[in-house]
Amino acid sequence: MTHALDNFLFTYQSLIYALGINSLLALSMYVVLAIGQLSLGQAAFMGLGAYASALLTAKFAIPFPLALIAAAAVPALLAFVIGAPTLRLSGVYLAIATIGVGEVLRIFYLNWDYAGGALGLNGIPEEAGFVWIFGVLAVALAGFAAIARSRIGRAMEAIRADEAAAGVMGVNLPVYKLAALVVSAAVAGVAGAFNAHVSSFIGPNEYGFDAAVTILSFALLGGIGSPFGPVLGALVLTALPEVLRPLHDYRLVINGLIIVCVVIFLPGGLLPWRLSRIGAPR
Repeated sequence: MTHALDNFLFTYQSLIYALGINSLLALSMYVVLAIGQLSLGQAAFMGLGAYASALLTAKFAIPFPLALIAAAAVPALLAFVIGAPTLRLSGVYLAIATIGVGEVLRIFYLNWDYAGGALGLNGIPEEAGFVWIFGVLAVALAGFAAIARSRIGRAMEAIRADEAAAGVMGVNLPVYKLAALVVSAAVAGVAGAFNAHVSSFIGPNEYGFDAAVTILSFALLGGIGSPFGPVLGALVLTALPEVLRPLHDYRLVINGLIIVCVVIFLPGGLLPWRLSRIGAPR
């Protein structure tokens, strides 16, 4: 039994890691969608966390836990800096602005010889593993679930439903929007660090527009009624290429079709239900 389990884990190790990492990315998208903001900068923040942590461990032999903290802090700092000008935008304009940030970073990585340039950065120590990835995922999921059931969760839902009405009711819109973007960036950065330290290689083109659309599809498929929805969407879309291996080359096409179908037929996603509020009557 143990031997069979070891063989299974060895065979599907990459897929298992991808399930956890993509679930974290789905949560990073959930944070901004939960307040009605369409940000497509998660791939950029993921890349920033990947490069920051990989350079620290590969070039300076910094312990992985410290590199993981840096992977969260660096993209969070960037999100804080760009938050004020970009969060004045909304809808498709915010999406375009955050895509622009991602493209700027991608071009920077392409021309940054110290980080490998267009060839990418290899030789990254494989420090992340099952315990790290799924331990952080469990903590993040529990934390977001608690927030969703709290007063903060009610405020976020009010902003998503009607931003103007939420402002009239006393919700501090700029603070909530900026906090959501910063937290989203930190979670995506951690996911990027895990991705870098399980594959031992990263390249600039891993964090472009295609990755941003894929992350968005996780949340849209699962639904944003609770943090569990995007995680379910990530699990389904990550495992789907393995099930449909002959169609692997059409993964982005399939993701696009899924987004269209979900928007039309399942606007609430696979898990549209909201979590019950703390102190709310049953």
